[in-house]
Amino acid sequence: MKHGSVLLLQLLLLGTHSASAYQNVAVRGKATQSTRLNHILASASNAIDGNRDPIFNSGSCSMTLQQNNPWWRVDLLDSYIVTSIAITNRGDCCPERINGAEIRVGDSLDNNGNNNPRCAVIRTIAGGFTEVFQCNGMDGRYVNVVVPGRTTYLSLCEVEVYGSRLD
Repeated sequence: MKHGSVLLLQLLLLGTHSASAYQNVAVRGKATQSTRLNHILASASNAIDGNRDPIFNSGSCSMTLQQNNPWWRVDLLDSYIVTSIAITNRGDCCPERINGAEIRVGDSLDNNGNNNPRCAVIRTIAGGFTEVFQCNGMDGRYVNVVVPGRTTYLSLCEVEVYGSRLD
């Protein structure tokens, strides 16, 4: 019993340490997007407000106009080693719009940052759910979500970027 308690304590401490080692650095960043739906609740910054609420009318989701290759970007204001990115999909409508979106991480603003190296492709995220994508230590200041080759809206209800500052 004593050995089990010590092991449990070690696991709890290890879990606490790893959670604090990588913070959501997106909340300190500056978000922008290719276009903005003409709606007061569609701001790009809503996707980095720390709130995963997946209902658009709650005011925590971003949304572009319907367009070809819509994109959203957060400027982390410094370069980071990005370990993972969590994305929360809209839950009240149209969850398929995010299918095929690419997550890109890098330091370039060529093509609005959409030419940076690809971390992941989003096959699908169920409506209202959050999925985590591993970037395995990619370096970058900018994180983009872009839907290439399609005309659609892009709506993101939260984008969390986990990593540590690149010294």
